[in-house]
Amino acid sequence: MSKRAGWNRLNVGLGALALAIAPTPFATPPAAAAAQQATPSRQQILDTMKRATRFMVEDVSTRGGYVWSYLPDMSRRWGELEARPSMIWVQPPGTPDMGNLFLDAYHATGDEYYYEAAEKAADALIAGEISTGGWNYFIDFAGEASTRQFYDTIGKNAWRMEEFQHYWGNATFDDDGTAQAMKFILRLYAEKFDSKYKAEVMRNIDFVLKSQYPNGGWPQRWPLKHEFVHHGLADYTSYITFNDNVTAENVDYLIDCFQTLSDERLLPAIYRGMDIYLLTQQGEPQPGWALQYTPVTLEPAAARSYEPKALATHTTASAVEQLMRFYRLTGDSRYLARIPKALDWLESVKLPDDQATAKGAYPTFIEIGTGKPLYLHRRGSNSANGEYYTSSKPDHVIGHYSSYRDLDVDALRREYARVKAMSPEQARADSPLFHARARAFPRFVETDTSGTSDLNDAAAGQDIGALIARLNAQGWWPTELKATSNPYAGDPDDAPSKRDYETARVGDKYDTSPYYAEKPVIGISTATYLNNMGELIAALEKRRGG
Repeated sequence: MSKRAGWNRLNVGLGALALAIAPTPFATPPAAAAAQQATPSRQQILDTMKRATRFMVEDVSTRGGYVWSYLPDMSRRWGELEARPSMIWVQPPGTPDMGNLFLDAYHATGDEYYYEAAEKAADALIAGEISTGGWNYFIDFAGEASTRQFYDTIGKNAWRMEEFQHYWGNATFDDDGTAQAMKFILRLYAEKFDSKYKAEVMRNIDFVLKSQYPNGGWPQRWPLKHEFVHHGLADYTSYITFNDNVTAENVDYLIDCFQTLSDERLLPAIYRGMDIYLLTQQGEPQPGWALQYTPVTLEPAAARSYEPKALATHTTASAVEQLMRFYRLTGDSRYLARIPKALDWLESVKLPDDQATAKGAYPTFIEIGTGKPLYLHRRGSNSANGEYYTSSKPDHVIGHYSSYRDLDVDALRREYARVKAMSPEQARADSPLFHARARAFPRFVETDTSGTSDLNDAAAGQDIGALIARLNAQGWWPTELKATSNPYAGDPDDAPSKRDYETARVGDKYDTSPYYAEKPVIGISTATYLNNMGELIAALEKRRGG
């Protein structure tokens, strides 16, 4: 199974609605049914991979890049929002993920076609990089005027997608886009150490180092801007950001660079990036973490209007995981010292059983000072007349960003006990920070081959046979696109709403935010391609191992 299978579902923590989901098991044509009964040959698998990839590279891509999903006639296409034919998407599951999959396929087959496809994806990303470094959520090859028009129309009217309601013109660390682009280009460079990518790698490193605050944190967007004063809130993009693992992803990238290039100038930035977690943990009686902080005073701050100034339970759990990982990297007990306090605090805010929901027993946001849950609500019908607000009332909460989290604090305690039992020497025994050496990247990044040796041959063969049979004559896997969006319908007025949209995923006809369709259409899905190619690559690896 592909490691990116998670992109087939809505990730409310990121606010991202993946417009491509796993394919519905459509009825198999009679002629193909018999073929499913036999285990496909290696050549059949290779032929299927090549046919599916040729279609994506030669018929779907825009200058080597990709969005998330397409109608079969290409009349509409989407990334996180509806995209134009001149656009490619950077945030997952977009162009960097496709590039990594091509490298996976290259490793599994030795076929240079896949390496060339990866180069095309990298070249598309480099061509669309912001002049000061990094990437926006997407690239529009039609130029800045087209990008601005997108923000003034589709972006401006995406009610819940406030990050698209203003055009900053700088790069973003949000939603893993810049981090994944940088990691993919670094991996591509490390593949053959082609000099044409060395300058880009150094440019990316420079961008991450320049954008880091002296205290170790990173803003959500850089270069810094403060112009989007929205819904009564300040521009949040300069705040030190933990949301969507911004800080952790940048630390990971610098560690990858250190291992690949043995560049010791990266070590101070890595350590500062780890230490910002220590600096931002709150004191008693609320020793948790917020989504973001003011860069100088390190005070919790609000971001989007449904991300209040508050402590966040899921961010706290993630920070605990990172601190345990930092101990494994350094053997420094400072990273473990206050974990028990954070876990005790999480337990203290857990809801009683009769108040827990299917989405979890931990309120997402906890008010600073009072310790009370803050629940998310909205009123209105679109970006012109709509408004988000918080209250202590758990009913009628918004549907696109969960007011609850499902956290396994007991598992965190067990892992803490295991890690704490390690001596500093044991903890850092395999740390790249203490055993610096050039290393090869994993053979597979998008593909999970860890369970292939345990597969039942007959059952696995039938599954792969069915997957091969589902590839249609054009070379793509038909997929239900369960999410869609309203086409841009002009700017609304600020008239009061005549209908209740408080728990709906989308507002009225003017709201361009994505939502689940009542009757999904069949289309072309980047995520489905990634997942199915991952299955085929895993099948090849199983045979190699056998």
